[in-house]
Amino acid sequence: MASEKVETIVAGNYVEMEREGGDGEHQAGAGAGGGDGGGAAPSGRSKLVSSLFWHGGSAYDAWFSCSSNQVAQVLLTLPYSFSQLGMASGIALQLFYGLMGSWTAYLISVLYVEYRTRKERDKVDFRGHVIQWFEVLDGLLGTHWRNAGLFFNCTFLLFGSVIQLIACASNIYYINDSMDKRTWTYIFGACCATTVFIPSFHNYRMWSFLGLLMTTYTAWYLTAAALVHGRLEGVTHSAPTKMVLYFTGATNILYTFGGHAVTVEIMHAMWKPQKFKLIYLMATLYVLTLTLPSASAMYWAFGDALLDHSNAFSLLPRTPFRDAAVVLMLIHQFITFGFACTPLYFVWEKAIGVHGDRTGVFRRAAARLPVVAPIWFLAVVFPFFGPINSTVGSLLVSFTVYIIPAAAHMAVFAAPAAREGAVERPPRGLGGWAGMYAANCFVVAWVLVVGFGFGGWASTVNFVRQVNTFGLFTKCYQCPPRTVCMCI
Repeated sequence: MASEKVETIVAGNYVEMEREGGDGEHQAGAGAGGGDGGGAAPSGRSKLVSSLFWHGGSAYDAWFSCSSNQVAQVLLTLPYSFSQLGMASGIALQLFYGLMGSWTAYLISVLYVEYRTRKERDKVDFRGHVIQWFEVLDGLLGTHWRNAGLFFNCTFLLFGSVIQLIACASNIYYINDSMDKRTWTYIFGACCATTVFIPSFHNYRMWSFLGLLMTTYTAWYLTAAALVHGRLEGVTHSAPTKMVLYFTGATNILYTFGGHAVTVEIMHAMWKPQKFKLIYLMATLYVLTLTLPSASAMYWAFGDALLDHSNAFSLLPRTPFRDAAVVLMLIHQFITFGFACTPLYFVWEKAIGVHGDRTGVFRRAAARLPVVAPIWFLAVVFPFFGPINSTVGSLLVSFTVYIIPAAAHMAVFAAPAAREGAVERPPRGLGGWAGMYAANCFVVAWVLVVGFGFGGWASTVNFVRQVNTFGLFTKCYQCPPRTVCMCI
């Protein structure tokens, strides 16, 4: 029988429960997601393999997960956004929203630690249970906050998964156009459905590492290919020209750095979640080394031609290097689909009462499958790669990962007693609680007016324009017309 030693580690005011031994899912524990318990202890060799490739929970694992999840298919749409914004605004907004996204990810981590500490003081045991954002809001602020968090978070993750499927179909078409993009969406929907077998974020150690390598290659391929190609003959750089295009591009960048809807689940998979504080900022800094050179080089080379090509691959000549980038991005989009869908799997498991059950992997996978069906359907209905990113960014990301975390932090620590007993104090140099409140007020006001207001208007207008031009259920969005040979 596996040992059941429970160790309590006190880090500041934070109490973390760790479980040693047992199955890989619960090893190093309270942060373990999801729960297949029991069974004999694995052999030394299988423990080594599991530790290297499968069972992660370190700060490095969290960094790889955050970095890999943040820079998925949006890497291919940022040049399109630059053609809407112009070079100066594109660079400035990436830096600005990168910093703002890191700030709200930090707020989410503070609220998670506050919630978990309060619960563990009440002797609540989270082994076999994954804490999620809506539960943090419920425990700290009550039902109305929970419902708002649940709605925006789940809807964003749903459409985030949809975007990954759309991106898969859009990318594969550039190396195999024997089938239309809708057919490719059917195929990749079935492939991505296999993520139901991945238990939790603990088990993305190898995938998140490989995913980041893949996007790193793709980003530097885009940069090098654009520079080698040189400026397109007669290229123009007229952006910004229209408010609709400007705010559409801005909300795509808002979406780019709003990938922390899974922050709580990634933290919960860590052996020491209190180490998360600066991980998202470090991930953002690395991501900027990928997004800024690639988007800038592509816009320099192709300029306004990108306005009609939301996928950067479409303007580059076919070479073995481009084909390799397409294949690597396809694999990475499978990984990112799993990142976006896994929290939805947890919510569904809790809704049907099987979360934390010590059931077999196939039974748990079967229980999760209904989550994939609406994602598959929506990807076929709205195949608008590029414009859908901005729409999701303005209407969902703005609340999910910017407004709600900032507002929730202010609400939780509004009372003097709550500030006095806070587990995490404000960062040094920020001006104490007053400075923290000022920063949060700025985030809420900016994103509400610029992101949700102007961005929502612009991205919705652009999205409706795509529907009117191409129609719903379009077979091949932005595909070049096929030439028909009239040979005799």
